[in-house]
Amino acid sequence: MIYVDADACPVKAEVLKVAERRGMEVTFVANSGLRPSRDPMVRNVVVSAGFDAADDWIAERAGQGDIVVTADVPLAARCVVAGALVTGPAGRVFDRANIGLATAMRDLGAHLRETGESKGYNAAFTARDRSAFLETLDRLCRQVKR
Repeated sequence: MIYVDADACPVKAEVLKVAERRGMEVTFVANSGLRPSRDPMVRNVVVSAGFDAADDWIAERAGQGDIVVTADVPLAARCVVAGALVTGPAGRVFDRANIGLATAMRDLGAHLRETGESKGYNAAFTARDRSAFLETLDRLCRQVKR
């Protein structure tokens, strides 16, 4: 199963492309409406608008043999601990070896934004990011299928 933290996810179409090729089910989870799909391998879950409701839904279900797509580092950390394979939309893999550093960097960035030391601009999502994501997701799907 591939779980996608779908609110503002820039790679939904790429997830569907790889999942179809690899014969994997996909669940998009969001706080707001999602475009319906007729594909029986695709499920849309709309959760309450509560803080972290989509994250909680995914974290409660994702585990060994699952893949999670999210840019949310705290959600990534929860899913890594549960045994899921996790990637961000730019193809960055989160695992036991790097999730601590990713969490620390996220917390540092939040602190710098709160103190006004950083404006907190995010880099634009590029074609190179999209390509890296496709390669990473395909590799993770092959890994899960073994």
